[in-house]
Order: sequence, then C-alpha cells, then structure tokens
Amino acid sequence: MIDSYKKFWNNILNFSGTSNRPDYWWPAIINWILGGIIIAILQGIMGHPLTQIYTWHDLGIASIRNIVVLIVWLATLSVSVRRLHDTDRSGWWVFIQIIPLIGGIWFFILMILPTKYNRWQNK
Repeated sequence: MIDSYKKFWNNILNFSGTSNRPDYWWPAIINWILGGIIIAILQGIMGHPLTQIYTWHDLGIASIRNIVVLIVWLATLSVSVRRLHDTDRSGWWVFIQIIPLIGGIWFFILMILPTKYNRWQNK
C-alpha cells in the first residue's frame, strides 16, 4: 500500500510504462480518504464550504486547494495512462470518460482488468 502510494508520487509525470492494479487503486483510495478528511477539517476551521469565498484568506485557501487538486489530477492522469498500458491499451482510452455515464463505467472496467503482457513493459 505505502509502496504503491510512493510510486504514485514518484511517477507524477511518467506517462510511459505500466502500473498494476494495486499501484492504481491504492492511491485512488488513499487520495479519496485524505481529500475528505482535509476538506472536512478546512471547512470546520473556516465555518463555511470551501467554494464560498468571503475574505482574502478564503481566496488564498481556495487558490492553494486548486493547485493541490491540479497536481493530484496530473498524477492520477499519469497513473491512469500507465494502468491502461498494463492492460495492453493505448493511453488515449482515458478519453472514454468524456462519454456520459457509459464512458465512466467502461473506464472503471478497464481499470479493474488484469495485467496483460504488453508492448509497454520494460520501458
């Protein structure tokens, strides 16, 4: 679990090679839990939702939040592409999510498929 999370952050800009199922799912679960906890704490301190900006302090927190979200999104995109490579598919399959409902379901199925010998291994 910890090793998968380290790989997630160490390969933030690596869009080649492969990532197995644990290397995709552990960071997804950990980021979801950490995100919920951090948002709950910040909203408790601020006394209102993070999306509502009343002061300069709120704007600063919202800006930092947006930067963190962008970094996590980039790392998630790269691990998604590597996971698709692990199932012997092109990273461009990540765009299947654009299709409402069906695309998200199809992408989820692609993420749970087992590893398949592929052209991206050993890269």
